[in-house]
Amino acid sequence: MPHAHLTLNPRTSIGAIDRRLFGSFIEHLGRAVYDGIYEPGHPTADENGFRTDVIELVRELGVSTIRYPGGNFVSGFRWEDSVGPVEQRPTRLDLAWHSTESNEVGLHEFQSWLDAVGSDLMLAVNLGTRGTAEALDLLEYANLARGSALAEQRRENGQDAPFDVRMWCLGNEMDGPWQIGHRSADDYGKLASQTAKAMHAFDPDLQLVVCGSSSSTMPTFGEWERVVLGHTYDDVDFISCHAYYEDLGDRASFLASGVDMDRFIEQVVATADHVGAVRGSSKRIQLSFDEWNIWYNTRFENVDKIAGVDNWPTAPRLLEDVYTVTDAVVFGSLMISLLKHADRVTSASLAQLVNVIAPIMTEPGGPAWRQTTFFPFAATSASAVGRAVDVQLESHSYETARYGTVPVVDAVAAWNDETDSGAVYLVNRSENEVTEVTIDLTHLGDAVSVSAQTLSDPDLNAANTLTDPDRVRPTANRTVVLSAGIATITLPAVSWTEIRVSTLPGE
Repeated sequence: MPHAHLTLNPRTSIGAIDRRLFGSFIEHLGRAVYDGIYEPGHPTADENGFRTDVIELVRELGVSTIRYPGGNFVSGFRWEDSVGPVEQRPTRLDLAWHSTESNEVGLHEFQSWLDAVGSDLMLAVNLGTRGTAEALDLLEYANLARGSALAEQRRENGQDAPFDVRMWCLGNEMDGPWQIGHRSADDYGKLASQTAKAMHAFDPDLQLVVCGSSSSTMPTFGEWERVVLGHTYDDVDFISCHAYYEDLGDRASFLASGVDMDRFIEQVVATADHVGAVRGSSKRIQLSFDEWNIWYNTRFENVDKIAGVDNWPTAPRLLEDVYTVTDAVVFGSLMISLLKHADRVTSASLAQLVNVIAPIMTEPGGPAWRQTTFFPFAATSASAVGRAVDVQLESHSYETARYGTVPVVDAVAAWNDETDSGAVYLVNRSENEVTEVTIDLTHLGDAVSVSAQTLSDPDLNAANTLTDPDRVRPTANRTVVLSAGIATITLPAVSWTEIRVSTLPGE
């Protein structure tokens, strides 16, 4: 039986956990908006046409910020189309996803939905087909209280108070040849710097995200970050990271995807810090991992991609991946990776939220349900409060074709000093063996309580679907035992586990 040992010592702090780490992403793509969050004819629709069953699930998921409106969509988007009387808004072609956009849901409507779910807006500007002037216009429209033509236009459109968007993305995946308006690192860096300086002339306290690489496998990875930050280091707060993973027939490597995310983060941090060192700057650029998930992109590229000059569907079923138990375990491991780097990854956006590679699925006129990936996110968002803690992990290892030798178990912890409680998050990557884990809790004192829940299934392809929406759920892991400050627990093969830990009153 494989074995792992870890220690929960609140003093081995990695860094404060920024609540923005539990952000998500909604793009005008497929059924994310239309038939996803918005379906006026649905039995649960509110007065604004938004599905309240979806609103309840988003609240349960615990999403802090939501990146909007793209994604690839934003690089051809004219923000003016999305404001004003709905009946006067133009219908446009979306070249990114070969679809038709009605603009029925725009900035005002989306903000009202955010108010309902309790999340903050993270807004992206179009630096693909547009530039600095249009970004400034959107900023003025959104954030100026009153007095200018654009501010007064917003007020006439029904939003008297400014939206007060604090975090802005300077375009999207501008390193990608698929991106409308794709530029070289040098050209994009100059445009991003110019736009950032102009936006800070309006409000120096805005937090700005410059585009990093859309994947660590891009041929320009590393050099892109160096060149872009060479132009923008003094102008921005974050550089973005994007990463998607899928099982390409090598489950052992797929289960180790978190190893790749760890390396990606550490390489971007090293590059950013190198640029800062060359400049003699004491400033530290943070990472916004504002697209991450399991995405079976090969299915989209080979089967579902829309084409044809006269074929522009509205809200087509795109990227509606059905997630298995295995996918959820890998997903949970990616959350562990984000927390292990909480000192530098201070914003992240699960891509995406509803229907499109999403933890929440809907059927038009029918139910909404939780995919397997819903559960690790919801549990971690709820309990990962305070500080991320290094658990000094020791684990058996195994061999993978893609990533070499990797630990069978991966883990991280969170600790809340205000409540003297925390959680440990673990994955067992072994495909066929249970793993025993011992956890040293002696640093917490003599009076400690533990409880655990695990997501696993004998069928590694088990999933939640329209016809069986509750097939997979976490269950209590009753193997956890605490004796003399040492907890032991047995992790099923291919599993994700959360262990809640608290000190008892009076201790």
